[in-house]
Amino acid sequence: MSTVTWFPSKELIESTNLFSLMQETGISTFEAIHAWSVNCPAEFWKKTIQRLGIQFAAPYRNICDLSAGPSRARWLPGARMNIVNSCFKKDRQRPAVVTGRPDGTLSTTSIPELDSLSNRVANSLTSMGFKKGDAIAVYLAMTVDAVAIYLGILKMGGVVVSISESFAPEEVAKRLRLGNAKAVFTQCVIRRAGKDLPLYAKLIEANAPRTIVLPGDGASEPELRSGDLAWNAFLNEDVTPFSVECDARDPINILFSSGTTGDPKAIPWDHTTPIKAASDGHYHHNIQSGDLVCWPTSLGWMMGPWLIFSTMLNDGIIALYEGSPLEHGFCRFVQDAKVSMLGVIPSMVKAWRKAGCAENLDWSHIRAFSSTGEASSVVDYSWLMQLNQPADVVKPVIEYCGGTELGGGYLANNLLQAQNPAEFNGKAMGIDFVVLADDEQPCKPGDIGEVFLKAPALGMSTRLLNGDNDAVYYSACPIREGMTLRRHGDRMRVLPGHCYQSDGRADNAMNLGGIKVGSAEIERCLQSVAGVVDLAAVGIPPAGGGPDRLVLYAVFDKPESQTSARASFQRQIRQHLNPLFHIHDVVAVDSLPRTASNKLLHRELRRRYQEIESGA
Repeated sequence: MSTVTWFPSKELIESTNLFSLMQETGISTFEAIHAWSVNCPAEFWKKTIQRLGIQFAAPYRNICDLSAGPSRARWLPGARMNIVNSCFKKDRQRPAVVTGRPDGTLSTTSIPELDSLSNRVANSLTSMGFKKGDAIAVYLAMTVDAVAIYLGILKMGGVVVSISESFAPEEVAKRLRLGNAKAVFTQCVIRRAGKDLPLYAKLIEANAPRTIVLPGDGASEPELRSGDLAWNAFLNEDVTPFSVECDARDPINILFSSGTTGDPKAIPWDHTTPIKAASDGHYHHNIQSGDLVCWPTSLGWMMGPWLIFSTMLNDGIIALYEGSPLEHGFCRFVQDAKVSMLGVIPSMVKAWRKAGCAENLDWSHIRAFSSTGEASSVVDYSWLMQLNQPADVVKPVIEYCGGTELGGGYLANNLLQAQNPAEFNGKAMGIDFVVLADDEQPCKPGDIGEVFLKAPALGMSTRLLNGDNDAVYYSACPIREGMTLRRHGDRMRVLPGHCYQSDGRADNAMNLGGIKVGSAEIERCLQSVAGVVDLAAVGIPPAGGGPDRLVLYAVFDKPESQTSARASFQRQIRQHLNPLFHIHDVVAVDSLPRTASNKLLHRELRRRYQEIESGA
């Protein structure tokens, strides 16, 4: 398949939120408006807050307080607010959520209905004795009830602890502990792609605190532990509007990002972080009033809260599907619901293309796709840009790269400039970075280097619950123009015209099917497998783009230990880490490369494997 390029029409450019901002400021090019957004942050964020209609109980004194340094910037000091108030401020006659199901049925939840249900959640939690600052976990699929639960926890001043429904009990227990969760919302069982995921049973195994259990997907309801509550028994009828006033810096959500060390990093979002998410949705994804925004995800990952805030703060409509995004029913839902902006991950697109389940539908109403989580494939995305469109019509893909610790992206395509598949055509508004070679000099077009961010930026983490934010992100980083840069861990190829292309990770983290995980987490999980003397886990990016492939390098005590190693490794990962992580290859070696201080050289192992694959 030949590659395609998308070119924006003059009419489309002039209809974008980004062009509207340029008209307000008198700035005529994207490079210039981006430079203004990072060089004049007070003006940029003041305008963005006004455009998004963010509501305050007490106004902020200034946009950013840098008295403790850029790495510990405090945004909107003095502001009193609850970000949820800004989610329900627009046209209350419009739907809030459209839900699709595998049987083809659609249902609509209005803004008053979602507001009322979230008020019931907030009032029910308060009547149970929960108060402002209490952490409450969500271990749920993404449904209307899950959205209402999330917003209700925030309304009563609580803090959501986000846990992906795919994690095994050990990982669930770890996140409950790190987030100091006092209660959990879950579902009895969810069914995905014909498989049942027993969420409540996994929580019991994780020794979870008091649990509120929503009905399951067709399975018989289990007997509950003493103290646990069924959803209907928990939810009272009190719909009185309830919103606790908070400081802008008060946490709203604890999310987790895996890195190169043992425990995942516990990252708190506060009431200002959703403004970053919504800013990206406003300027780059061009979400406008009434748009249907669909992104298959859950509240266990940053894209779940991102979907809620980016859509609702831009007066859009959330589109949810209660099934697997890899089935034809999801693709039909995109057609029937008339989705405007569809989020994907590269492995999803590859699966659609291979199975043919997304073809012969009408997706003409899609204005743009967006993609995150993994490096994209030029071939797959050339196909996607023309999928289910009229002849000769090409739709753009908003390539989107960032992280939980940023509240959004640092790279994001814009709709003002041409786009090639699997390329970024610009930086994200309000944040800046440099790509440095190994000699710490800026990369020239054609070169590949490591991304270093420039602090401060709204949404960027300034604290961790279980670590030193400065040590994790700034220690031993290069200094440019008197400023210590911030480590992010991505590698990028610099292209002409201020464009970029992902080259995977620079650190020991990897993306397995869109889920970021650290080598150390996998290695720790597998260290007890019989016959293994030493082990290293590396992520190998495929040449054509897509998710990393998990390759294990192992030193065995004797040759016969290799025979059953792969099955033992996979079983251990499935039971103790995440069943979605699949092993691509196991390589037996006599020893692993290490530094003088005994640190594993993961990059050297990646290089070796890629050389073998290429025949070098």
